[in-house]
Amino acid sequence: MDEAIQAFVDHLTVERGLSPNTVAAYARDLAQFASYAREHGVSSIDDVTERTVEGFLNGLREAAMSPNSIGRKLSAIKTFCKFTCREGFTDVDFTADIRSMQGAKRLPGVLTIEEVSALLGQPDTRTEIGSRDKAMLETLYASGLRVSELLSLRISDLNLSVGFLRCIGKGSKERIVPLGKVAIGYIQQYLANGRPALVRSGSSEYLFLSSLGRKMSRVGFWKVIKKHAAAAGITKNITPHTLRHSFATHLLQGGADLRSIQEMLGHADIATTQIYAHVSREKLKEVYRESHPRA
Repeated sequence: MDEAIQAFVDHLTVERGLSPNTVAAYARDLAQFASYAREHGVSSIDDVTERTVEGFLNGLREAAMSPNSIGRKLSAIKTFCKFTCREGFTDVDFTADIRSMQGAKRLPGVLTIEEVSALLGQPDTRTEIGSRDKAMLETLYASGLRVSELLSLRISDLNLSVGFLRCIGKGSKERIVPLGKVAIGYIQQYLANGRPALVRSGSSEYLFLSSLGRKMSRVGFWKVIKKHAAAAGITKNITPHTLRHSFATHLLQGGADLRSIQEMLGHADIATTQIYAHVSREKLKEVYRESHPRA
């Protein structure tokens, strides 16, 4: 069992190029499953049965684990099983008759267009830090980048004359993302007046720098967005990805198609992008309930 799990982890890392965090999550879920199997007398991959998997899942339910978390672990086991069959570790797909769990999808939190405008209007661009904050927030909303992608941008990734930037997303996959004129203008202003004041001896080529001249951290960005959200009077719970979610939702509401949004967000599967269609439907239902006399 352990040998098969290690081979699967190596496959995810080397052949599929998944991020270290994703690979670690798979490894933890499978290690938990292997531990359960050993405790119930199953040490070889050939001895694992559907009953073994069902017993593991039932134990998680009895421990009051959320359906979404259980579904994720089952997905890991099913993916692992397909790999072991394909690579000859076992001849039997012991998950073939176990249906994937359809956990409740959580709709991401989004801001209204008015709230986004209020948020983006907070940084004081007359200061170096304000110029940086303005450029970061405008870039994030204009591109829909993940926060990790935003903070990993280098100056060489920008092509402002054409209106695009290059980013490296999950699985080290490169994509080209368009930028609007407003974001480009504030990036140019930051490069001219904000970033030079933040650069220190030995500073890297990262685009967004901290006050110490280092690459901006996720925690640092979280503090930035929380600060400006509070100043804008936004009471919604804002996460670092709120502007990414808002970007996708506003594009969809404006008539963009899901395939284009999928490409800009860097989603490998359009099923991931479809969550934003659910957001739009929820908004329609809200408008209906508030507006229709017999709602």
